[in-house]
Amino acid sequence: MLSVQEEAIVVAFRRHTLLPLDDCLYALLPTIPHLTRPSLHRCLQRHGISRLPEVTGDKPAKKKFKSYPIGYIR
Repeated sequence: MLSVQEEAIVVAFRRHTLLPLDDCLYALLPTIPHLTRPSLHRCLQRHGISRLPEVTGDKPAKKKFKSYPIGYIR
C-alpha cells in the first residue's frame, strides 16, 4: 500500500507528464521501488486520473469508403 506522500508523488507525476500507466510505472520505480502496476492503477483511480484526457486537435476527418455495387471486381 502506498503512503500519503507516495500517492502525492504519483498524482503529481501523472498530472504533470500525462504519461500512460506503464510509462508512469517505469519512471516511478526508482523513486518508489515497491510500486506495482495494480497499486499504481488503484491510486490513479482513487484520484480520478486513471484515464488520460482526450486529445483534441487537428485530427484528419473520417471518410467513408466508396460504395461499389455487389459483385464489383476491379
